[in-house]
Amino acid sequence: MTSEIENVRELVAQTRYVLFDFDGPICQLFARHKAEDIARDQVKWLKERGLYAVLTEDERSRPDPHGVLSTVARRHPGSDLVAELEERLTQQELKAVRTAMPTAFADPLIRTWAAVGARLAIATNNSARTVTSYLSGRGLMPCFAPYVYGRTQDLSLLKPHPATLKRALSAMGAPLEASLMIGDTPSDHAAAARAGVRFLGYARTPAKVELLREAGVPPQSIVRSLEPLLRAVRDHF
Repeated sequence: MTSEIENVRELVAQTRYVLFDFDGPICQLFARHKAEDIARDQVKWLKERGLYAVLTEDERSRPDPHGVLSTVARRHPGSDLVAELEERLTQQELKAVRTAMPTAFADPLIRTWAAVGARLAIATNNSARTVTSYLSGRGLMPCFAPYVYGRTQDLSLLKPHPATLKRALSAMGAPLEASLMIGDTPSDHAAAARAGVRFLGYARTPAKVELLREAGVPPQSIVRSLEPLLRAVRDHF
């Protein structure tokens, strides 16, 4: 625990530009509007159009709407099918915003870090429209505007590809050595490594901790709560 707190304090001292993943570090987007229900709806929609075979049996059974979308995009790149499926997912995400659960300590962390002069951005595989809707509803959009970067029509650029992070870093004019990515998945960690920025993993469950450790994130770079990070920001400035 001591090494974790010391690492968090050191990261805060070195950081002037912060890239947040959205679903996880900022909120639990699918807290009530479940991701597995959205994935099942995607599979049903494909089946109704005679496209059931686009996915394997294993892929159809996975409760991951982003995974379904990415798989279809790999097999039918640039197609109207992919564009329509992506828009359907965006609409489901926007619906999920209404019942999203704020991550504990995220709101005060964002407000405090922005107030002391850090520049904040979102780099996510979710739709930028979804992020903007959530942040606006929480009164947090001024802390990030205009640096919100979500998925584009080119789904090959979803994390772990570093494109979204690089767009944010470039727009902010952020030096890599003064930048930090906060995420909760191995793909966030991989994208940060490929973009050349430090990474702090947020893992609210033991299973999330294990996934990040298996992905190579050092134990001292994983926090189970954002509270130590908030405390470090308050103490440093």
